[in-house]
Amino acid sequence: MNKSELINAIAEKAGLSKADAKKALEAFTGAVSDALVAGDKVALVGFGTFSINEKGERTGINPATKEKITIAAKKVVKFKAGAELAEKVK
Repeated sequence: MNKSELINAIAEKAGLSKADAKKALEAFTGAVSDALVAGDKVALVGFGTFSINEKGERTGINPATKEKITIAAKKVVKFKAGAELAEKVK
């Protein structure tokens, strides 16, 4: 499902216009992004939790030259499905 398909599904299920559904989706993604940037977790009971994980520096190999390289540490977004979502997907 891509973004426009998700907007259509939200509009249909919530009885909103597509424009309002798009605004709602953009507000949701913006709020989650802002919270993660601030270092907070976003927990939606029954759905899941968005959080930030820190990956440490590690050694990798350049596949073209087979030379060892250092991959810098970075922060990554993590999503852990909640129990209700995990049960539905089974």
